[in-house]
Amino acid sequence: MTSALFSPLSIRSITTRNRVWVSPMCQYSCENRDGVVNDWHLVHLGSFARGGAGIVMAEATAVSPEGRISPWCTGIWNDEQRDSWARVTEFIKGQGAVPAIQLQHAGRKASTYRDWSGKGTVRVSDGGWETVGPSTVPFPGYDAPVALDAQGIAEIVTSFGVAAARSLKAGFEVIEIHGAHGYLIHQFLSPVSNERTDEWGGSLENRARLLLDIVREVRRVVGDQIPVFVRVSATDWLEPEGLTLDESVVVAGWVREAGGDVMDVSTGGNVAGAQIPVGPNYQVPHATAIKSGAHILTAAVGLITDAAQAEAIVASGQADAVFVARQFMREPHLPQRWAAELGADATYPPQYSRGRW
Repeated sequence: MTSALFSPLSIRSITTRNRVWVSPMCQYSCENRDGVVNDWHLVHLGSFARGGAGIVMAEATAVSPEGRISPWCTGIWNDEQRDSWARVTEFIKGQGAVPAIQLQHAGRKASTYRDWSGKGTVRVSDGGWETVGPSTVPFPGYDAPVALDAQGIAEIVTSFGVAAARSLKAGFEVIEIHGAHGYLIHQFLSPVSNERTDEWGGSLENRARLLLDIVREVRRVVGDQIPVFVRVSATDWLEPEGLTLDESVVVAGWVREAGGDVMDVSTGGNVAGAQIPVGPNYQVPHATAIKSGAHILTAAVGLITDAAQAEAIVASGQADAVFVARQFMREPHLPQRWAAELGADATYPPQYSRGRW
């Protein structure tokens, strides 16, 4: 039997060895608060490449100091950070996986404590900073942001392009734009957080302007060969007031036209206390709707924990690949076990050949 999950997928210049991909996972582990990665990130991401993943995507990495979720987040706004990523990407590629990076700006959800260091907004006196957003609407429990003006928006678009260029020099082969989970791009997309009345607010076209400008800028910078992914929260789970799946299908079509290749489809994150029906495959239908409605490749996420489940998603055409996070945390060599269960081939480093499933 041929496994769909363990078949290769070619996207522009890359070919992934399978459709089991590592989702970005924030580690909040830059202990010097300088955005420079260290041994933790090398071992964390390297173990997934060694374990047979097709794509290994680095965590949400800030395009500017103010774009970090927390002071402990990774960055790629300077050359020291770029160079620290290089040994990570070299190791990932050496294990046969594709290194990818998720670029992001946290907007009104920036300058927050990591879970084990505190709660809420980090004060300036403790290394925090003033946050920005489309409007002055705060996320519950956090300080209110300052509304961005036109110049500030233009600078953020430019910062994504500069970060993408640094990412290529660091050795990354896929660029993902983080437009989900209540961070800045999602804040613009959602009427819950975007109360603007200018060209950046109101209509869906206006609310999507920031995302599309960033996609076009990143595509311009990276050229025609590098795949560009976009992570999106397909719904706020607050209809009709919030961002809806129907709107996200339209936006995904615009992303494709702007040069995007893959929609990494999640949900939620911009509304505190949203009623989300969490369970196995609960977000897969959103990936399917975007795939069929926008005619773009999609990856499904969310409580995908076993081989048969993941195989069914890809084999049935519900999505083209799966991104997995927590199950990879539990089992860094997850693809090797899944391949054995599905009767497919998996990649093992020679040092681990005696541990084959």
